[in-house]
Amino acid sequence: MLKETIKNFVGRLFSSPARGPERLPREKHGIDRRNVSRHAIKVCEVLRHEGFDAYIVGGAVRDLIVGLEPKDFDVATNATPNQIRPLFRRARIIGKRFQLVHVVFGQEIIETSTFRANAAGDEDTDEHGRILRDNLFGSQEEDAARRDFTLNALYYDPINEEVIDYHRGVSDLKKRVVRMIGDPEQRYREDPVRMLRALRFAAKLNGTIDPATREPIARLAPLIENVPASRLFDEILKLLTCGHAMDCLRHLQAVGLHQGLLPLIDLIFEEDGGEQFVELALARTDARVRSGKTISPSFLFAALLWKLVNKRWQELCASGEHSAQALMMAADSVVEEQTRKLAIQRRFQADMREIWFMQARFERANAKAIWRMAEQPRFRAAVDFLQLRAEAREVDSVQAQWWMDLANADDATRGEMIEAYQAQNRGRAPAGAGKRRRGPRRRQARPAPSQA
Repeated sequence: MLKETIKNFVGRLFSSPARGPERLPREKHGIDRRNVSRHAIKVCEVLRHEGFDAYIVGGAVRDLIVGLEPKDFDVATNATPNQIRPLFRRARIIGKRFQLVHVVFGQEIIETSTFRANAAGDEDTDEHGRILRDNLFGSQEEDAARRDFTLNALYYDPINEEVIDYHRGVSDLKKRVVRMIGDPEQRYREDPVRMLRALRFAAKLNGTIDPATREPIARLAPLIENVPASRLFDEILKLLTCGHAMDCLRHLQAVGLHQGLLPLIDLIFEEDGGEQFVELALARTDARVRSGKTISPSFLFAALLWKLVNKRWQELCASGEHSAQALMMAADSVVEEQTRKLAIQRRFQADMREIWFMQARFERANAKAIWRMAEQPRFRAAVDFLQLRAEAREVDSVQAQWWMDLANADDATRGEMIEAYQAQNRGRAPAGAGKRRRGPRRRQARPAPSQA
């Protein structure tokens, strides 16, 4: 008990700013106000007009300083949630562990939180030290001490274009060092997700983790299993869609965190071509992230787990199971095993199965089946997946390209392509194939029951 008290005291001592906050003008932090969300600026302006302090905080400030485009913008203020909500036409209070306000501007949500107080030691926690409820409001200095890493404890004033830095986060950011504020072990126990965030920031910034910040992660990795499944799923998605997915995966393996998130990844990498397939899939994901395109979680997890699904599919087929049934059984077993650790949402599971099941249909499709497949919501994703398999040399690249051309074609062109495809497969001219398909529509051409 005494040891823990001393550790907490030392952590708080070193988390406190030594000389007060630095106030950095534009020429030192380099943020261009034109790259800041006008809605986030509006929230700050409204709060300032009402006599409150308000700053843009967190990841947006971090990304703007290093030249990345922020995904979203958050605001921190000394106004309480009940003081914030009436100031905006569309605003709602959310959160149980810590209340905050979502201010809505069309499709953009500005998450607005109240400065938090220092940990008092009497928060509602679980048996491992994870904070469950914490609605203590405080000062900006206390709020900075409560943030996880120095590079996230930055406050940007869009009116004066000034960055307020309590923990020398700008210096760490320029050195690309991820450093915990306070005692790392205590902070990880408060919220084990911080271990994932440390790895993600290091990968995203192409930087390093401060040794003291990194040391406890391997020891405390089992704590990740105490985090709610929905939050874990969100965090693993952030890891895999940060633009440096394979680096994140390697970091997870190095410290053992993958066991609580992607326990099958070791088995996948042991499969022939498994690591290569995952690298190809994640490289495509990274390319889409960097070009500003959307990412499908269904496609991502379908790619991560495909090698195990494919292996079990082939094994079941070899044991005598019908191909379609074998694929369904293989998919069910792999998804069930993975979701014991990471709760992939059911809608994503359904989409993953559609993508997988269509792979078997690509090989034996007739004209009618092709038209039905092309109408499926996940058809384009399944074709993209087929292209990935072709790149990994699982299937013929010419066949994969034909399906991609079909996916990109209009209805008239699709009809011509399908007619030619059928004719080639049956060894007949396209025109004859067309007449043969139209024949059954005429009653007199319909075969007698005895000939069926």
